[in-house]
Parts: sequence; C-alpha cells; structure tokens
Amino acid sequence: MNLSIRFTRPTVKLLIRHLKQAYDLGDLRRLRRISALLALAQGDSVAQVAQTLSISRQALYNWLKAFILYGVDSLVYHRSPGRRPRLTKTQKKRLVQLIKAGPLEAGYLTACWTSLLIQQLILREFGVLYSRHYVCELLHHLGFSFQKARFVSDHLDEQARQRWLDQVWPQILHLAQQKRAMILFGDEVIFAQWGSLGYTWAPVGQQPVVRTTGKRKGYKVFGLIDVFSGGFFYQGLRERFNSDRYQDFLSQVLGQTTQHLILIQDGARYHTGKASQAFFKAHEDRLTVFQLPSYSPDYNPIEFLWKNMKRRATHNQYFPEFEDLVASVEAALAYFAGRPDDIKNLMGLYVESLAALPVAA
Repeated sequence: MNLSIRFTRPTVKLLIRHLKQAYDLGDLRRLRRISALLALAQGDSVAQVAQTLSISRQALYNWLKAFILYGVDSLVYHRSPGRRPRLTKTQKKRLVQLIKAGPLEAGYLTACWTSLLIQQLILREFGVLYSRHYVCELLHHLGFSFQKARFVSDHLDEQARQRWLDQVWPQILHLAQQKRAMILFGDEVIFAQWGSLGYTWAPVGQQPVVRTTGKRKGYKVFGLIDVFSGGFFYQGLRERFNSDRYQDFLSQVLGQTTQHLILIQDGARYHTGKASQAFFKAHEDRLTVFQLPSYSPDYNPIEFLWKNMKRRATHNQYFPEFEDLVASVEAALAYFAGRPDDIKNLMGLYVESLAALPVAA
C-alpha cells in the first residue's frame, strides 16, 4: 500500500520541539516514534522508515494512526506498574566489555559513544530501558567518564615502550647514581606569533574572540629539565632548528655545570644525525645519550612543561609584532626557571622510581 502523508508546518514544528524534549530526557522510545513521524512528513516511504529505524510497518501504521487520532498525547509513554528491570552484575560486566570494544564493534556506524547510543545498546542487548541521565550515572559507577580521544601513532611499539620502563630507565637511574649525574629530558618547541587558543570563562552564548595577525612566524626554544633538581636549561632561537644550533645549546649547558649529564632525547633528525653523533662522541666523558622510544612524547615530562608554557605565554593572547611574542615567551621561560618544584611535579611517570633511589647531591 502506498501511503502519502503531509503535515502542516505548525505540526512539524511541534514534533521537532517534542523531539528535542525527548532527546534532553533521553527518552529513546519517544525519539524513535517522533523521528518516524518526521521522516514520513518529509516524504520517506513507510518501507524506508521501517527499515531505517528497525521497526515493523504495522508498528509504524499504529503510530501514525494514534498521532492522527490523539495528537501529541500519543507520543507520551506511561510507565508500567511494577518494579523496573535492572541490569544484573553479569550484564554490567558484559556492558563494560561492549563499551570498551567500541561502537563500531557493536555494529554502529560511528566510533563515538554517546549516552543515547549506550542507552540504545542496553535496550538492544539486555532489554532494559534506562533514562539517558541514569545511563550517565551508571557509566560513572562502572568506571567510565566522558573524555576527548587522543591520537596514537599506528607505528607505536608497545614492547619497546615497556622495555624503556622496565630495563632502560632503571639502567639510567643506576648510571646517574654511579656518576652523580644529572638526568636531563630534552625537547624543542615553537611558539607561534598567531598565538594559541585555550579554555576561559565567558558569558553564556558569547564565545571568546582573540585577534591574530595570522603571521606564520614562530619563536623557537631548546629546553632541558633535570629530573632530580627541577633545573631548567633553555635557549631561544629566531632561526630554524638544526644540528649546529643543537650542539651549541648542549655546549652552553655543559659549560654551566661540572656534573656528568645524561641526556634523554627523541628521534629528531638533528638529534640523531652524523654531526650530532660526532659531538656526543667528542664529549662522552661528560655526556651520555639515551633515546626515548619512538612516538612516545608522553614519556618525556618536558612536553608537559611546554603545555604549561603555552598556557602562560600564548593562549588567547594577541601579538601584533614578533617582539611581543618573544617578550612573552622569555618571561614565561624565566618564570618556570625560577620554580624548580613545579618542574619536578611534571615527573609523574618516574616519581615512584625516583623516590626509591638514594641519589647523592
């Protein structure tokens, strides 16, 4: 049977308003019912709507008939008497497994879990319908939180990362104790003249606006932080990073202390090239170099310093001239250089092993 339905514009607006209410309440049954009616109003066939929403045609005809006869009153579901069904412990364990596996594994077309999608998952898998708000509460009880995802390289070598923690890092600590050495985590960063954006409080509905010159120019900084003392060595650059400038920076650091230096660096080309290797060889009496596992910035605590630096120096700030940027960055560098305890607090991954090691001053 071919069925053609047309709703007036006020009726469509009314349905859309009730759709929003159902979404806010997390009422999955009303969402499906109103979505079906709106799809029919937009010209979709009964067969299309039934297939899209995974319902029978007869159910769709019943919904349409009820809406014609009773209007918006037909959209309200009355709670049935008796105890509401709940998930058992076994079902909750299964739910945790399904959520951890991700929406795609569960057969959905998105890779992002929402409370409404998990509400639908619970109904589909266990026949239990919770409100969206209770779904959020349940997820918290099960050890979940709503978080922004992060990228992880598909070249990540988990075995190499574990070797770093289990074998290489203890070796570094032992060597540091033997040589009474500093352990320096090193890295570089570029602070852009066009600034950076960060979260800030603002009136509701008024997104903060930050001016920018759009100039693609940046102030570059070499940095090293000492695990034990929280000491911070740095050098600002207006030129590009390269091996010669890296060696010049390390030479300055070597000149500021008589201690042996254990340098932990990533795999940037000017760190590992022939010129840098020759420099390390020439200074091996004062300098020992270790490489972090590839694609492991989370193992380098100076990365967290750079984040704090940007929050202080460039977030939501306008730099009409390059010198304005330089002044702001240099002020932030000096600020953190004078706060070694703040820098030591960045060593979270390594704190436990440091506490267990008696290191001579």
